[in-house]
Amino acid sequence: MALENIVVSREDSVGLIQLNRPKVLNALNGALMEELAAAVDEFDHDSAIHCIIIHGTDRAFSAGADIEQMSAATPAMMLENSWINRNFERLRRASKPIIAAVSGYCLGGGCELAMTCDMVIASETAQFGQPEINLGVIPGAGGTARLARAIGKSRAMELILSGGRMSAKEAEMRGLVSRVVPGELYLEEAKKLAREIAGKPPIAVRFAKESINKVYELPLSEGLDYESRLFYTLFSTEDQKEGMSAFLAKRKPHWKGK
Repeated sequence: MALENIVVSREDSVGLIQLNRPKVLNALNGALMEELAAAVDEFDHDSAIHCIIIHGTDRAFSAGADIEQMSAATPAMMLENSWINRNFERLRRASKPIIAAVSGYCLGGGCELAMTCDMVIASETAQFGQPEINLGVIPGAGGTARLARAIGKSRAMELILSGGRMSAKEAEMRGLVSRVVPGELYLEEAKKLAREIAGKPPIAVRFAKESINKVYELPLSEGLDYESRLFYTLFSTEDQKEGMSAFLAKRKPHWKGK
C-alpha cells in the first residue's frame, strides 16, 4: 500500500520505520498506526529481517496521539474504531526484537509506543511523559500499566497525575530506556545494536524475547517453568548444534535460523 505517514527502509538484516508526520510532531492517528503495524507485520514475516527499529525525527519521536481525531469521540466511537489498542497489540505480538530510537518529545501515545518496543535507545534530548491528565483523560494504550512496571508505582503516579515529564537521564536511571547517547548518535547507536542482535541465532533471539516478556508478566515460578521449556526446545535446532560446535572448535558460528 502507499505509505503517507511512515517511511520504510532496510539496511541489510535490519528493518527501519520512521514516523513521518513532522508538522504535527509525529502525532499518532489511525492512519499512521495502521501503516506502522502493517510495516512491522511485514518485517516480522520477512526471513531476511532480524531486528526492527522505529524512530521519529531529532525533534520528536512522537508528541502523542492526534487530539483532533479524538476530541469529539464518544465511548462507542472509540470502541468501534479502536485503532489505538488494536495496533499497539499487533506491535506487542511481533516475534522479532523492536528497538525504539527516541529523540526529543516522547509523550502520551508516543511514550506508550516506545514502551511497547523491546528496547529504547534515547538521545540526551529525549523527554518522556504521559500528560493525558491535562486533556481530561488517562493513558489508554498501556501507559499506566507499563510505566508503573518500568519505573515503579510512586514515580509513575507522580508523572501521570501531574502530567509532568521525565528527562532522558532519569529514564535511563530508572530503567525505562536501555541507554542515553549524544543527540547526533541516537539513531546510529540503535542501528549498531540492531546489527549486533541481527547477527545472533534468529530462533534463540525470538525465544529470548518471548521468555523475557512472559517472565515479566507471570509469577516467578511459572516464568521459570516457561523459560525452561523454551531452553530445552532450542536443543532441537541446528543453530544450537552449530553454536556449541563452533565454541568448542574456537571458530565463528554460521547461523541458519533452523
